[in-house]
Amino acid sequence: MRELSYTDHRRELGENRYIYPVVSRRSKGLSVGVNLNPDKVCNFDCPYCQVDRTVPPAVTEVELSRLEAELDALLAVAASGRLWEEPPFDTVAPGLRRVNDVAFAGDGEPTAYAGFADAVRIAGRLIEEHGLEGVKPVVLTNATLLHRPRVREGLAELDRLGGEIWAKLDAGTAAYFARVDGTTFPFSRVLKNLEEAARVRPITIQSMFLTMDGEPPSEAELDAWAGRLARIQAAGGRVALVQVYSVARRPSDEAIGHLPTSALEAIADRVRALDIPVEVYAGREWKENQ
Repeated sequence: MRELSYTDHRRELGENRYIYPVVSRRSKGLSVGVNLNPDKVCNFDCPYCQVDRTVPPAVTEVELSRLEAELDALLAVAASGRLWEEPPFDTVAPGLRRVNDVAFAGDGEPTAYAGFADAVRIAGRLIEEHGLEGVKPVVLTNATLLHRPRVREGLAELDRLGGEIWAKLDAGTAAYFARVDGTTFPFSRVLKNLEEAARVRPITIQSMFLTMDGEPPSEAELDAWAGRLARIQAAGGRVALVQVYSVARRPSDEAIGHLPTSALEAIADRVRALDIPVEVYAGREWKENQ
């Protein structure tokens, strides 16, 4: 039987197409995932990604009516308390048996979906209808598209619902950004988007640190990364939290390895020096999870 834990982030639940459960280290409980990219299309190709893009997608379009029905059903059993009695939720550790959020993540960049704002509205309405106080919508984003008007519409809806933006920042320099996130997208655009978004509301920064071919990021790269956080602050942006973490599940590229906790704590010290709250999540050797 499948056991739900943070080492297993498969996007599946029965016959569901779009809604899936994840026990998240960073959410400290159950995160109800919403996959707005079932076609597995993403404008990043991160070597540490766990999405297997060699397998053709079963679904390529988002049907909002079905997404709503799936989310409604899962939130209904969560509100009733029956959730933790049904497989696979009955395998969740007792200390993690709480629903923290409805998270727009999935198999690509969620803000790329044209109906992103509509999906956020659906989530907000269903959370309210089921009386799930404390459950909030969250978008996990690579920050590439935050400047687009239709994405800003979705973010404004997120703000109205008390939701959060968890934005990726894995690098300090353009060269390392291109390598660690597997993209030719302009790093300058990402940085500007982060600054602009953080001036509107506090944001959470998610930063993955790892080894590539056995080599960790250089001290100069880490200093540059911390400098980007300082720049957001200097531009009037608010960083509510930085999440420093490493690989915990099998990545797509076997040249990727995790950093030891001591190295992650040293990185976190750079954040603490900026007087920004920081959390560290240890990595794991992925072969342990096979």
